[in-house]
Amino acid sequence: MASLDSTPQAVPDLPGAAGTAAKQIPPAAVARLTLYLRALNTLLAEGVERVSSESLAEASGVSSATLRKDLSHVGSYGTRGVGYEVQYLSRHIAAALGLTHDWKVAIVGAGNLGKALARYGGFESRGFDVVAIFDADQMVVGNEVGWLRVSDVADLETVLHRTGANMVVLALPASVAQGICDRVVAAGVRSVLSFAPIMLQVPEGVNLRKVDMATELQILAYHAQRAQAPGQTA
Repeated sequence: MASLDSTPQAVPDLPGAAGTAAKQIPPAAVARLTLYLRALNTLLAEGVERVSSESLAEASGVSSATLRKDLSHVGSYGTRGVGYEVQYLSRHIAAALGLTHDWKVAIVGAGNLGKALARYGGFESRGFDVVAIFDADQMVVGNEVGWLRVSDVADLETVLHRTGANMVVLALPASVAQGICDRVVAAGVRSVLSFAPIMLQVPEGVNLRKVDMATELQILAYHAQRAQAPGQTA
């Protein structure tokens, strides 16, 4: 099973790093790059043109040394005493993360979670275009969710091909998630994000991310308990 949690990401040659081979970025660094990009985009919106490594690190919740090491993976080192050009670094990281590509997202499951995801306005500004939403409930099929009309999951393959969806989000119960995932993969989609409370199996070459909110809450409970215990720190 391929998973973005465990597989280093191949990054193509980037502007400013010409002549270097494709690099493998450690998964933890990939996750932090998304934090840097969010901070940089906030700075851009505020009209900031340059930022020091210390300021960017503080805004991202990491140390300066960690930030500089992470940015070295994408061939960006900044200038001592000058810092980083915000717009250039933002483009550089976006290219490393693959966000300069055309990502079209389909959501399978039009329950409360699926509808909330479909209505979320932050995807488009980050390079993701939600192009379809599906459900099996005939009382739901045909209803409008945001700017989309719910399609019948029976037409999954047809709609995926018609819309050109290349990422799929599964907002489904465990009992049906594997079967739908298999159909999504067979339709040619190689990037899947699952909210289903089950460990899905996918073939090599398919990137699967799993979001388990119950597990995350359990981890928070553990740290909260330690924080409240005498003499313990989180």
